[in-house]
Amino acid sequence: MIHRISSSLASFKTLDFKPGLNVLIAQKEAGATDKQTRNRAGKTSLIEIIDFLTGADAGKDSLFRLDALINETFGMVFDLGGENVLVERSGQPRSKIHLDGKNDLSSTEWNQLLGEKMFGLHKIQETQGRAPTFRSLFAYFVRRQRSGAFTTPEKQATEQQDGDYQVALLFLLGLDWKIASDWQIVRDRKKILVGLKKAASAGTLGKIIGKAADLRTELAVAEAKLQTLRPQVASFRVLPQYRELEAEADQITRKLNELANANVIDSATIRDLERAMQSETPPTFSDLESIYAEAGVVLPGLAIRRYGEVQSFHKSVIQNRRDYLAGELEAATHRVGAREQEKQRLDERRADIMGVLQNHGALDQFSRLQGEAARMAAEVESLRQRFAAAEQLEGTKNELEIERNRLTLRLRRDFTEQKDRLSEAILAFEETSKRLYESAGSMTVDPTENGPVFKFPMQGSRSKGIKNMQIFCFDMMLMRLCAKRGIGLGFLVHDSHLFDGVDGRQLISAMKVGAETAEALGFQYIVTMNEDDAFKEKIEGFDLKEHMLPVVLTDAKEDGGLFGFRF
Repeated sequence: MIHRISSSLASFKTLDFKPGLNVLIAQKEAGATDKQTRNRAGKTSLIEIIDFLTGADAGKDSLFRLDALINETFGMVFDLGGENVLVERSGQPRSKIHLDGKNDLSSTEWNQLLGEKMFGLHKIQETQGRAPTFRSLFAYFVRRQRSGAFTTPEKQATEQQDGDYQVALLFLLGLDWKIASDWQIVRDRKKILVGLKKAASAGTLGKIIGKAADLRTELAVAEAKLQTLRPQVASFRVLPQYRELEAEADQITRKLNELANANVIDSATIRDLERAMQSETPPTFSDLESIYAEAGVVLPGLAIRRYGEVQSFHKSVIQNRRDYLAGELEAATHRVGAREQEKQRLDERRADIMGVLQNHGALDQFSRLQGEAARMAAEVESLRQRFAAAEQLEGTKNELEIERNRLTLRLRRDFTEQKDRLSEAILAFEETSKRLYESAGSMTVDPTENGPVFKFPMQGSRSKGIKNMQIFCFDMMLMRLCAKRGIGLGFLVHDSHLFDGVDGRQLISAMKVGAETAEALGFQYIVTMNEDDAFKEKIEGFDLKEHMLPVVLTDAKEDGGLFGFRF
């Protein structure tokens, strides 16, 4: 239970609590106008202080980050794990918790300690899905108007997801909360699947992922290429002088081509010289006589007189010509022979070089080969991921349906095996409801394909007042079950917002039920309420004034609120 709430703020109204029902009243002073509605008296601020001191995240919009309060310290004396402890905290630094004035804890560490001491959460093994947390459980016992906690019984916040409230409530009811945790995993996977299908239908993602059948073929081909390439990289031997030898081989090839071309030219010259030598023979004597006989007709006496000299000169010219052609032929033949020897030497050297090059490679070639292998490996991995995504996209829907059916069977089996606990919760809700209304409301828990669904059929349940009383019955049911299991905060806090629109007879009946239940089960029930709502009706055997705190709040004057000033 909570013993005291205080603050370093001098004007703060310290609150001392006792076991059982504690009612903090906000009254309207005589002469107060209708606009002075006590909404600024600080009733809801009490809930915010308790929430703050039990490890809530004090964000920028927190009450305790306001300039008027950020440097003030708030404290709460309460029972924790069988011991009386003092917790203190201020808005700056907002993450530090002071326990008994000596231990400084972070808000995370404080939440872990509270979860361990109040709910035994340290015994929970790690799970892939959601697990009960102190904050998710605590919020059912200190509901906040700012979170939308007074909308429906099973949710302590408007934005609370199905998986979160299902895990929390199955834990509090003593049922198998891991089923709800696994259900949330299915929901998360379905959400991803829906997003992928939507993106694929838009075209862009469909082009990236593709169809599983096509990708299976592409992946098989790419893997085969990679398997061929990897041994080549593994067996590659780098030769540092590779480029020099490659250049030398290229130069030898060019030289061999030049020698071959020169030999072709000289071979043609040799053939021409041989034909010329065969044709270089002197004319016969009868031919000369005939020529000179004919010449004598034209040149009488002169040609005949020089015939002997001409014949001798002609023989000399022919001999000189033959000697010249023989020399040229010999020279050309020598050049061809020399080139052939050079060609043989160069060809042998080139063969040696090519043998080395065939068994080795250059460093840049090896780098390119490695780069190609890396590129192929990346392409294969990309195809694998795309193929896996395509298969998931095409096959996950059926898997999820199977998993949902399996979870539904697990939930039904758990409900059957734990029927006593489930019946206890249902009867506790109905018993409390029956004490407030002639036609008792009820609570049903259905094992649906979307997890456990809580429903609260009650006559006239559409009215806000009756809906709020459903929350009252639900919370009292949780307190009863937690008390039996020996877990929980040891206190329940209800803000005045819970009683908005509630008929006066039901409100005073609720206070009596709360007081009697708290006394019977040994927990503390703290309520904030407007004075004119609290005393609209009376009920036999119960006086609400006996449970009022000595401190009474009002918004009719500047120092009448919980903090002692307006801000």
